[in-house]
Amino acid sequence: MITKGVSHIAIGVRDMDRSLSFYRDILGFKVIRDEIQKTAGSVLPALYQDTHTQRRVTTLHWDNSPDAAFLVLSEHSDKPVTGEPIKLDQIGVHHFAFWVEDLPAVYEELKNKGAEFIVGPSLVANGTFNSAFISDPDGIIIQLDERVSQ
Repeated sequence: MITKGVSHIAIGVRDMDRSLSFYRDILGFKVIRDEIQKTAGSVLPALYQDTHTQRRVTTLHWDNSPDAAFLVLSEHSDKPVTGEPIKLDQIGVHHFAFWVEDLPAVYEELKNKGAEFIVGPSLVANGTFNSAFISDPDGIIIQLDERVSQ
């Protein structure tokens, strides 16, 4: 298999409006789709953990190019969703990361918009990149990285 890149990152959320305030208003993603989907009778029944019959799905882009990765947020409004986000280095997807330019400026911009950082900008990987960690409203960890010239 030859991989061309990441297609999308899908995130289950408890409260879509609260999550949109974070991903759209704070991080600056653009909403390109926001709809209610029926899950009952889906062609993918083995992928649904519970017997939800519908979900709200929002797709967000940060780049309009055809092969650019995007985010998909989903909220099941017909039943409460259970579970807690996992911490770093636990089994499962424990965080995802985005490349940014000028991380110190991004850090200040996001803090001014009300974002709470878990870890502020710090040099990591033998000083090869600058990294910071933030969490979304449900506690999903997001890493922001900037390559550092050597």
